[in-house]
Amino acid sequence: MTEKVGSEWGPLAALAGEWEGAQGIDIAFGNVEGSMITTPYREKISLKPFGPVDNGSQHLWGLDYRMAAWRTEVKEENPFHTEVGYWLWDAELGHVMRSFMVPRGQTLIAGGETTVDATSYTMRAELGSTTYGILSNPYLAKAANTTLYEVAITVYPDGSWGYDEKTVITHGRVPAEPVIHTDRNVLRRVADA
Repeated sequence: MTEKVGSEWGPLAALAGEWEGAQGIDIAFGNVEGSMITTPYREKISLKPFGPVDNGSQHLWGLDYRMAAWRTEVKEENPFHTEVGYWLWDAELGHVMRSFMVPRGQTLIAGGETTVDATSYTMRAELGSTTYGILSNPYLAKAANTTLYEVAITVYPDGSWGYDEKTVITHGRVPAEPVIHTDRNVLRRVADA
């Protein structure tokens, strides 16, 4: 962690920097296969500190977020998944937030309560919520509508960190029950913020 990232960023301070992880596991519905598939992946994440951002009396400290993931079992130049957004800390409320967009025409803001020195916390978003919610374009809302997103973050003693994500999707090709899409990985620092 660099000197410029201090306690103002709360539990996000440990995440500032450039990260890589090659242990990713994505379990999702494969449209080609017509069933659930497991895809190993590697990813790069950039989390650059900024702040404060003032909304009246609210003061947020954040990390500008960029992520890209590539399948490890095939050679691909372009990532199969990307995200852009922000991770935010509101010290007064004790809320950590992650807002991001994927280039499939979907965006969300997930949040949860935690403490300034937490090394693990969970953020959640639900379809229909006006605070921590999910928005999709009309096609996705009909074909594969995300109804719940939850991510658990853990910062490990060696300085690495990991996530375990669950996305619940009402999928048009699996009408009997929701699809549970999961992703997890461990990231190691390759550069300071």
